[in-house]
Amino acid sequence: MTRQRRQAATREQSLLAEIELGRNRAALSASSAQVDSIFAQNAVGVVKADRHGRIVRVNGRFCQIVGRSPGDLIGQEGRGLLHPDDAAASGASLRAVLEGGAPCNIDVRLLRTDGAAVWVTMAVAPVAGAAGDLRDGARVLAVVLDITASKLAESALREADARKDDFLAMLAHELRNPLAPITAAADLMGMVKLDPARLQQTSKIITRQVRHMTALVDDLLDVSRVTRGLIAIEQRELDFNSVIASAVEQARPLIASMGHHLQVNLPPGELLVSGDHKRLVQVVSNLLNNAAKYTPPGGHLGIAVDTSAGEVRLCVSDDGIGIAPALQQRVFDLFAQAERTPDRSQGGLGLGLALVKNMVELHGGEVWCDSAGAGRGSTFTVRLPRLKAIEEAAAPLDGAAAAGAAAGALRVMLFDDNMDAATMLGMLLENGGHQVIIEYAPHAALARAAADRFDVCVLDIGLPGVDGNELARRLRADPGTAGCTLIALTGYGLDSDRSAALAAGFDYFFAKPVDVTELTQVLRTVRG
Repeated sequence: MTRQRRQAATREQSLLAEIELGRNRAALSASSAQVDSIFAQNAVGVVKADRHGRIVRVNGRFCQIVGRSPGDLIGQEGRGLLHPDDAAASGASLRAVLEGGAPCNIDVRLLRTDGAAVWVTMAVAPVAGAAGDLRDGARVLAVVLDITASKLAESALREADARKDDFLAMLAHELRNPLAPITAAADLMGMVKLDPARLQQTSKIITRQVRHMTALVDDLLDVSRVTRGLIAIEQRELDFNSVIASAVEQARPLIASMGHHLQVNLPPGELLVSGDHKRLVQVVSNLLNNAAKYTPPGGHLGIAVDTSAGEVRLCVSDDGIGIAPALQQRVFDLFAQAERTPDRSQGGLGLGLALVKNMVELHGGEVWCDSAGAGRGSTFTVRLPRLKAIEEAAAPLDGAAAAGAAAGALRVMLFDDNMDAATMLGMLLENGGHQVIIEYAPHAALARAAADRFDVCVLDIGLPGVDGNELARRLRADPGTAGCTLIALTGYGLDSDRSAALAAGFDYFFAKPVDVTELTQVLRTVRG
């Protein structure tokens, strides 16, 4: 081969090499652009750091995760983003990778600029060069995925599991309490023949404890129906005053046993709402019972109602143990209870306030609690939609209206030896426009009836000495009171009790707690 040919071949090979090099450079540039695009647009966070742990490159998603701009991050040490509680353990793993160790996967909290913590899972690995050495000064690559939502869900599940365990422990405790005397009574009745007095006492104990267990089961069933959306309320127009009266009557035994003082403040006139009377009574009585249970003996409870054009607002307050700020956030959750002493003296399953919240929301209202903290009492407020504007009692009446009001009012004698119950019912009847006289002793009631004129006498039956039935017979035998409408109000609700009352001369019979709406309707009938 001649020299010229060799030179030509060399030039050709050189040209081909340059062409191949250009192609490789173009391919490398395209590949690099593709990598840059993937890096920038990746759905997970990506961050690079040099051998000192300083950030040299980040993508947009990582910036979103930590709430910072690229300018804030590049040049900063990555460990400065770690939550202080995680820095020691996680920092050691990251340093091992920086020093050429094996890749690692860690779950760690990163801090945002606003101080909030973000849970992430990080896959961290060294970036190796072609010869196996780390490129550009031993850089590392971390792929970061935000797992805050799943971590919060895990925490909520753990908390729910712990509360479930607490609830089951409470349920076992609350069921064992009544089972103990029932079992002891059954054992005693099987061992010896009891005299009538002890047999009656044993029977009362069993009945009382069975009723307590029944109330627990009823609460459990209510919770089950609420959580499955099976509670249906019967919407009808009703006076919220009647709800208050029935709830106070139900809660009265517990309030009395604790020696509490209850003050009730109601505005005059009707407070019309749309709802289910039974369920609203359940709401108010649960709040009252809750206040009574968590207030030391001799405490003060209050019920206050105020109104505006579109709502009725109920406040149930106490000066009891109060509610810690942390518990106020979840006091209406299922099974939530304040911390108890081992004797669990307040009892209950932690279901009452959860039921209150659900029942109020089914009526289109809302409920919330306020407390200044431990030992400083609590106030629970219920807001319900109102049907009609209340007629202000203070508004002056013209002559015709005053005459009409006077003509529509009834003179009512209310007789009950329970002073609180009589006072409460008397207030409700007065709010209905009636003139009410209250007596607490049977002979005083007879004397008052003989000396005055009444359209209606509302009499308690279950009394020591002269009971309500005997009182009714004497009123019917007196020509001055023979034509008076007699209404029986009693805690005895059997058919035989009703028959005995009607036979004694009563016109109407109501079992406690009285449905004030029905009682009001009876009074309207009498007035008519």
